[in-house]
Amino acid sequence: MVDSQYYLPNDIGVSALDCGEAFRLLSPQEKMYAHYLSRAAWYGGLAVLLQTSPESANIFVLLQKIFRKQTPAQLEQVATAAGLSAEEYQAFLVYAAGLYANMGNYKSFGDTKFIPNLPKEKLEALMKASQAFQEQPAEMEALWDSCSCPLFSLEDKQKQLGLGDKGITTYFSGNCCLEDAELAQKFLDSKKLSAYNTRLFKRDNGGKACYEVRLASAVQKDCAVDGECESCCGSFSFEDKEFTVKRGDYASLMEKVSCSLKQAYAANENQRKMLEEYRRSFTFGSVDAHKEGSRYWIKDKGPIVESYIGFIESYRDPFGSRGEFEGFVAVVNKAMSERFAKLVGSAEVLLPELPWPREFEKDTFLKPDFTSLDVLTFAGSGIPAGINIPNYDDIRQSEGFKNVSLGNVLAVAYATQKEKLTFLEEEDKDLFIKWKGPSFEVQVGLHELLGHGSGKLFVQDDKGKFNFDKSKVTNPETGEPVSLFLHLWYRGSETWDSKFSTIASSYEECRAECVGLYLCLKNQVLSIFGHDGQDAEDVVYVNWLSMVRAGLLGLEFYTPESKSWRQAHMQARFVILRVLLEAGEGLVGLEEVTGQDGKPDARITLDRSKIHTVGKNAIHRFLCKLQVLKSTADVEGGRALYDGYSTVSDSGAHNFLRLRETVLLRKEARKMFVQANTRVSGDSVELVEYEGSAAGLIQSFTERFQDEAEQLEADLLEMNRRDAPCWC
Repeated sequence: MVDSQYYLPNDIGVSALDCGEAFRLLSPQEKMYAHYLSRAAWYGGLAVLLQTSPESANIFVLLQKIFRKQTPAQLEQVATAAGLSAEEYQAFLVYAAGLYANMGNYKSFGDTKFIPNLPKEKLEALMKASQAFQEQPAEMEALWDSCSCPLFSLEDKQKQLGLGDKGITTYFSGNCCLEDAELAQKFLDSKKLSAYNTRLFKRDNGGKACYEVRLASAVQKDCAVDGECESCCGSFSFEDKEFTVKRGDYASLMEKVSCSLKQAYAANENQRKMLEEYRRSFTFGSVDAHKEGSRYWIKDKGPIVESYIGFIESYRDPFGSRGEFEGFVAVVNKAMSERFAKLVGSAEVLLPELPWPREFEKDTFLKPDFTSLDVLTFAGSGIPAGINIPNYDDIRQSEGFKNVSLGNVLAVAYATQKEKLTFLEEEDKDLFIKWKGPSFEVQVGLHELLGHGSGKLFVQDDKGKFNFDKSKVTNPETGEPVSLFLHLWYRGSETWDSKFSTIASSYEECRAECVGLYLCLKNQVLSIFGHDGQDAEDVVYVNWLSMVRAGLLGLEFYTPESKSWRQAHMQARFVILRVLLEAGEGLVGLEEVTGQDGKPDARITLDRSKIHTVGKNAIHRFLCKLQVLKSTADVEGGRALYDGYSTVSDSGAHNFLRLRETVLLRKEARKMFVQANTRVSGDSVELVEYEGSAAGLIQSFTERFQDEAEQLEADLLEMNRRDAPCWC
């Protein structure tokens, strides 16, 4: 019997992302712009298959070939004849939908592997009975042989993503370990190269370790890039090791991304320059060009069609500095965006309320765009509820950023049935269901705008200039001037991600979540979102209760064997749960109980009368510590604090290891989303929508690439074949 955390249940929620009304209101030119941006995003999103696991791309191609010949409905008769029960065929459809939705065979939220919930021989029988196999038996047999073993394998190392013996990664060759990642980061820093669009491959050359840093680009040969004084490619000696920097990772996909962006007709000069720089980035593998594109993107205020594309989030790199490809296209929801605009307008009043001294805040608050968007396209491994980008520290700190809340995702992602609502008192459940959506909207707004958008990094640039006054800044924790600690700032090309590496993503999510909890206590914030009086109090209560419950649910994403966390946000929420439990005074209660089914259960309670006192004081102290350690580049202090609260053990007041088993016993699978396609018909663009089911999700993917499916599949297989020896 396979542990249920390693397969997707047959009754998993699948919802269609509705953007029909928003799309219909676009002008013909805006629709065409959205179409080509979407094409660029979907082509680039295929790179995530190659970024996830050695077998993901081959499984994807196998499924595409099967479903391009027969729809799920047509294949059902074949499955029955091949001996599959109705439940087994549904399990196959759910697995296929899961692979498409996660862009690989590891869950985008939690990084756990999932396998089909049916016997291997049944899936093989279905594959061999399919029309695709009848037409190309040799090719399909070879494809099956290349991926069938890892498709079902649950060896310890393959159960989760990770580096070395902790899991699977394709950001690094299989012989790399943490020390190799640290050395590569030092090398990249010395060359002023970002790791965002790279992968690292290690080989032995006569007993000497040699490293290849590969940049994602359409161009595969070394050549000069406009705007760069010298080529970043070539061979270099660094700390007695040989490093080679090459272009050409995901080359055929990056070429398609660039071509699609070229076809997108920009509405203004900022968009034109933005797309031009993006094309330069994907053509030559230049992160500097992507940063330039991001600068123009920030200046493109209030577009009707909003988008962002590139190697963005570093959650899944085990070292924490390489970005996964992501591209989204969305349409502004004007009514909801008005609320966020009011929040932006209040930001300069709210920022001083945060619990750190003025010197630890940005010199000026650069008012960003903050819009609510209905997603048309979100290509990558998963879809978040809100985003704060760009992730480049220097741009975010001195030039600006944008925030987006994804309204149609929020509308369906967090809808909850009462009978599936775990770990709460009965009297809390109705209140939770009523206010979960509105409270999360407030939390997302504060998290993105004033969480990720707040706080200063102390930096000394390459010329020795500081962005703070060393003689005046004191550590609020100790009262000592930072000048006493020579390491307490960032130097040159050092960034938050490169310094704090493996904890950077989760630590920053924790800081942003704490800002949301802290500032949602302000009546001014609640009234912006239309909540006053008792309703406002209920929104605060449910927001804090949601965070405490999420901290317990987060235990699903902890792996005891490797003592590691697989999901940045859930680790952050567990840390906050620990902080609030530590506050004491009856603020938060967490007890193990026996459920009505006789199985282990747990109950969470929150004393709402103590949120504004005990709770606020606890978050005040913790948030101040997080910011000071971040600002001053105190990696040692930051790790000690964060790792301490992240520890999951069976000792102390709560047996979190045993509670983890209870969480796994009662967990609910995350929903999957079905996205529409766009199709050019003459001079116009049509929106093609699908039903919210596993079959609908599968159909959306088989139709997404149908015009060039065979070439794309051949390219994916070739890229995967070329790197296959690196994963052994």
